[in-house]
Amino acid sequence: MTTRLLVLVIALASLVPTTAAGDAAVADPPLPALPVGSYGWPLAGLDGSGPPSTGAGGTVARRFLPPPNPYGRGHRGVDLVAAPRAPVLAAGPGVVAQAGVLAGRGVVSVVHPGGLRTTYEPVRAAVVVGTPVARGTVVGTLDAGHPGCPAAACLHWGLRWRPTPDVRREQYLDPLLLVGLGRTRLWPVQR
Repeated sequence: MTTRLLVLVIALASLVPTTAAGDAAVADPPLPALPVGSYGWPLAGLDGSGPPSTGAGGTVARRFLPPPNPYGRGHRGVDLVAAPRAPVLAAGPGVVAQAGVLAGRGVVSVVHPGGLRTTYEPVRAAVVVGTPVARGTVVGTLDAGHPGCPAAACLHWGLRWRPTPDVRREQYLDPLLLVGLGRTRLWPVQR
């Protein structure tokens, strides 16, 4: 369990901008600390102990691919294979910030402590804006027809981070970091 927290801290720490000398910039806000086990898979029937077997519900059909710049092409989340109408769960505790149709598809978004926000789409919402949720709370059911999904339905699960309320743009992160499975990138340190 401690290893999963360490991996998450290392992964998030790799996102901190550094100076030419390799030191962290002084004005950067602290990264959120996430207790191990506070986040889980957003699909029912998965216990969060590891990725599901290939082809099973929850299999990663498309991984996170961050864009090279805020407006560039990329994949700002992961797509998880699931059956149409599968229950979609809040990955962790928070408050529902979006629940309804956005840009033609159902979206549920949950704001979590530490400036984190998870999104789930295409989802038929079972909650309303302002609803407090715990890890595992059903926030909706999965709709079929997610573009690029190799199965009948895929859940697009996204994760964004806003370090402080005065920061205008949220940073996209790999949501698999929340369950200890995100890819980490270690940066060289100059001494």
